Amino acid sequence: MTGFKTLDDLDAAGKRVLVRVDLNVPVVDGQITDFTRIDAIKPTITELVDQGAKVVLLAHFGRPKGQVVPEMSLKPIAPAVSDRIGRPVAFAADCVGEPASQAIETMTDGDILLLENTRFHAGEEKDDAALADQMATLGDAYVNDAFSAAHRAHVTTHGLARRLPAYAGRLMERELSALNAALGKPERPVVAIVGGAKVSTKIDLLENLVTKVDALVIGGGMANTFLAARGIDVGKSLCEHDLAETAKRIEEAAEKNGCAIVLPEDAVAAKEFAVNAEAVTDLVSQVPADHMILDAGPASIDAINTWIAQAKTLVWNGPLGAFEIEPFDRATVACARFAAECTKTGKLMSVAGGGDTVAALAHARVAGDFSYISTAGGAFLEWLEGKTLPGVAALDA
Repeated sequence: MTGFKTLDDLDAAGKRVLVRVDLNVPVVDGQITDFTRIDAIKPTITELVDQGAKVVLLAHFGRPKGQVVPEMSLKPIAPAVSDRIGRPVAFAADCVGEPASQAIETMTDGDILLLENTRFHAGEEKDDAALADQMATLGDAYVNDAFSAAHRAHVTTHGLARRLPAYAGRLMERELSALNAALGKPERPVVAIVGGAKVSTKIDLLENLVTKVDALVIGGGMANTFLAARGIDVGKSLCEHDLAETAKRIEEAAEKNGCAIVLPEDAVAAKEFAVNAEAVTDLVSQVPADHMILDAGPASIDAINTWIAQAKTLVWNGPLGAFEIEPFDRATVACARFAAECTKTGKLMSVAGGGDTVAALAHARVAGDFSYISTAGGAFLEWLEGKTLPGVAALDA
């Protein structure tokens, strides 16, 4: 999608701008443990404040399921937003009604106000028209800076965009631009790396990618299912044997679309997944029957890196092995570092996303070296699957 408007198109001075952000941050014992999502929205908020807008933040926290749950109030989050952004952030005890409208009436140009958890209202997740109409009266313009929630058709991701002039915030703009460069209109060849435990959770993803990329590298436990479908005994390895026909169908679709399927040639295996477990490296066809495959071997790493070296665009989702424990992190680390080097030299446009992926690239110490790393989770996966994201479609001008 390319028709969305950005902050460049918004004359924000003096306007009440409703900004959907992601403040669903991890909290342990009352303390925020990761400020990544707050830091990510700073550019949009700062730009709007500097233009003289009245910035009204909309967000959810947790899953209150339409009920007021005090433990899921956004009130304790407001001071953290203020601290990270470096500007005062006021708080209103509701996202509609008198608490919201009165708080907005007292705002002056350049003020920031955080409204209470939007999911305290059951109509939020139902994209309820009445709630959307009520909330829309609070603003003159709407900005979505929460790609992570864009796969949901909620009032604050979809309904408001249909009722107010709608724009993509800077974070949303960066995400959409990166994703369009990765699969929308990519430079070829395009290589995708997809890892993780189970094929069953990524069938739609694999079926979409084989129609879009030139090579699909399959790693992690998922690779075992494809190896088994080819008649290779994978021993005690994690494997969904009942999905053999699905794996064959995906391989057939890949061949039809000119997409190479890249599976491990050799593997690192052990009798148990444990620290200091005795590991053996051998061809995938020679893995002992009482062992489980836990990582790709050196020949496989070389093969993957050869594909990366040829690529102009790389899309990565999921680790190549059980990277949480050494030595089963070697394939993920080696390939991630090679991709990072290719990116830094300007040879490769690299986009990665998904929870395990972010953790794996951080483990390899290259999270800052990819062209773009999405922290959007479910929205990123649904985009890779080729699905229409309601929050993105609603921005299309």
